Amino acid sequence: MADLKPPSVESEKPFTIHVPDEAISRLKTKLSDTIFPDELEGVEWDYGVPMKDLQRLVERWADGFDWRKQEAVLNAEFPQFTRDITVEGHGTLNIHYIHKKSDVKGAIPLLFVHGWPGSFVEARKILPLLTASSPDHPSFHFVGLSIPGYGFSEAPRKSKFGLDQYAEVGNKLMLALGYDEYVTQGGDWGFAITRRIASLYGHKHSKAWHTNFPTGDPPSPIWQPLEFIKLFLMSSEQRNALYKSLEFMDTGMGYMAQHATKPQTLGYALADSPVGLLAWLYEKMVGWSDEYPWTDDEVLTWVSIYWFSRAGPVASTRIYRESAGPSFEAVKKVFQNIEKPTIPFGASHFQKEIIVFPLGWVKTSGKLVYQRAHPRGGHFAAWEKPEELVSDLREMFGRGGKAFGVVKGKDGY
Repeated sequence: MADLKPPSVESEKPFTIHVPDEAISRLKTKLSDTIFPDELEGVEWDYGVPMKDLQRLVERWADGFDWRKQEAVLNAEFPQFTRDITVEGHGTLNIHYIHKKSDVKGAIPLLFVHGWPGSFVEARKILPLLTASSPDHPSFHFVGLSIPGYGFSEAPRKSKFGLDQYAEVGNKLMLALGYDEYVTQGGDWGFAITRRIASLYGHKHSKAWHTNFPTGDPPSPIWQPLEFIKLFLMSSEQRNALYKSLEFMDTGMGYMAQHATKPQTLGYALADSPVGLLAWLYEKMVGWSDEYPWTDDEVLTWVSIYWFSRAGPVASTRIYRESAGPSFEAVKKVFQNIEKPTIPFGASHFQKEIIVFPLGWVKTSGKLVYQRAHPRGGHFAAWEKPEELVSDLREMFGRGGKAFGVVKGKDGY
């Protein structure tokens, strides 16, 4: 795809989160009218979110959770902006993002892209670590994109807004900020988007990419005989991780089938019922993390960002259908090894990720220059294990790393 002229610097506007008072009052009114379903005895999480957990969260959300306090913290921690970005065939979208420059002159520009059910808030713990200056590790200029339709970014107004378009937004944002060359990091949809950025804008603009959601292909007995033999030598722990991944594909992807086929139908419930939205997101936040001790206020802040989002909660689900078409099998393929960018690639493996493949399989995903496995951590690496994720990025792009100096004139020190 040819680069289009990036938007001017003058189009950037500082952004402060301020949800109208009437929106908060309306939320509390809806919460007060909640009707809970019945529940079978002894099923706990097997059937979904336990009622006692949801009732506790709803009670806290209605009376005790202080959105204004959380709003103030987000505004204090995140330098936020919006910018109009023109997307080929889709007009102009007003995009929300975080932009924090390091004090290091040679810091590496890094684009961070979140996934579902996350948002820009996932950057909260890694932002100060990545921008910190030290003679012992590289530093980064941090840009955190709110995916169109998520958080406070405007949503696409027409269908066919797929991975090419999300990648176009990310690339144009970096160019508009003056970063002609940059690196990327992402998991979940952030993985798919940054991989597409690497494919479309690799070498010229995107110089390396890193993910905490690595995929890969099973080894071929012809082309990868050693890796194939390793299949029969896997430890019980490795075998169990692979079995669990296969089990997830069978029992844990109902949400994806709905998002990929009929997101609008689900959208009526998510847009009208804050409790429905809470249950839909909370199930994944707990089930996909590695026993992370979520506080009620953490959960409610994440969910409130969806509830108060600019486009409403349903907009976040459409990426599944728009990126692959109205097919469950098609959207699953988006997260498989369908493209192999030729720029340097790094992977961090967290043991309780929803899909965990053997390390050797990731070699088929591109030009792998860095890989590390961690014994703990789940789907939300930036939130659950920020130090480990940042350490991997520092090692990959630091002195001695195979992605050192990939951005011209920027070594991070």
